[in-house]
Amino acid sequence: MKSWKAFLCSVFVCLLLAWAAVGFANEIVVGYTGPLSGPAAEYGQDCVNGVDMAVRELNAAGGVTVKGKKYTFRLDRLDDRVDPTLAKNNAVRLVSQNKALAVFVPIGTTLGSVMSIPQHDFIIAAYTSVHTFMDKGHDMIITPTPNFVNYAQLMSQHAWDKGWRKAAMVVTLGAYGDAWRSAFHQIWIAKGGKLVGDYPANYFTETDFSSQLASAMAKKPDVMLIGGPSAITALVIEQARNMGYKGGFIMIDQAKPEYVAKVLRNMKLMEGTISTSNPEDLPLPIVPSFMRKYKAAYKRDANWEVALNYNMMHIIARAIQAADSTDAKVVRRNIYKALPTLGDKYPNELFGIDDRGVMFCGGNIQKVENGKFSKVDYTFSFPKTQAEFLKYKKMSKSSQPEMIRWVPLQ
Repeated sequence: MKSWKAFLCSVFVCLLLAWAAVGFANEIVVGYTGPLSGPAAEYGQDCVNGVDMAVRELNAAGGVTVKGKKYTFRLDRLDDRVDPTLAKNNAVRLVSQNKALAVFVPIGTTLGSVMSIPQHDFIIAAYTSVHTFMDKGHDMIITPTPNFVNYAQLMSQHAWDKGWRKAAMVVTLGAYGDAWRSAFHQIWIAKGGKLVGDYPANYFTETDFSSQLASAMAKKPDVMLIGGPSAITALVIEQARNMGYKGGFIMIDQAKPEYVAKVLRNMKLMEGTISTSNPEDLPLPIVPSFMRKYKAAYKRDANWEVALNYNMMHIIARAIQAADSTDAKVVRRNIYKALPTLGDKYPNELFGIDDRGVMFCGGNIQKVENGKFSKVDYTFSFPKTQAEFLKYKKMSKSSQPEMIRWVPLQ
């Protein structure tokens, strides 16, 4: 009798293990390596929340079907504290041990190390506006962000139109910050402006910026280029105002104005700020419901980190479906079939992808004037011709298409 019970028990265990194995085999893993602790943790959490939201939606809708077989997604996340070596090790672990098809990397400072991994057998879902990374010819990388140089051009023009001529820089260290400082310097000088000082700071480890700000303010600039993760950028603004700075700010695109405003709780401190826009102000049909849904699920407001990483996860899922494959290389070759994603269903618009893996995304500029955010300046820099611009403008689901401008990247 005991032997019969033991036999039945062993059969049950085998069936349970077989069922579990099937369940595991039907999962597609996506990985994330980014800051989940330290000063940049808020930024990193926003990025991974966007991926997580998309994964939950996709799974609730039944996942994807590949060769007649249903798959759901699993998101594995690892903290790298913006350490390039740790980010690389995390990516290797996510791919080799966890079998991740894609790894989301939201920081330019760590992206280069992940790109250096010899085995190009996973998609690098990069969140970076520094497109020099894309120029390296990596065949597995994709990014949904506009080129930051276009932001630098647009923000510089807005500052110039205000009559500002003397600029100083207190921007984060790292590859991303270095690229911004270099581009802004060239653009500002080309306009005829004067760069009176460059005092970089580590927004990922520092919390006291009084030394850099004092040095910049001693040069009496009209405007300061600042930025890094949003929470720390808010701290820089607060410290500058407390030290008596009255001029304007240009915030690099990593810093999000709506989050900075929430941290500061005083829009007067941001008066004269030029930045990327609050995604809530972008005139796309899906935006209000997306914002409500995200806040209900995560108890915080959505920003571009959320929206763009959310969109990129959906694009990867659509490409898997289009490729009818879970092979990362095959999926990467089919990313173009997952585009466009437009504003009636997604909280930002991506119109296509080029040979480097850069998706065609509109740029969004906003200012703080009289204690309020201005209307969004929605621009397309990616079209090569007027005819292309008109095609993409017609494709957009913006409720204010007449406000879309073509500003070619120079």
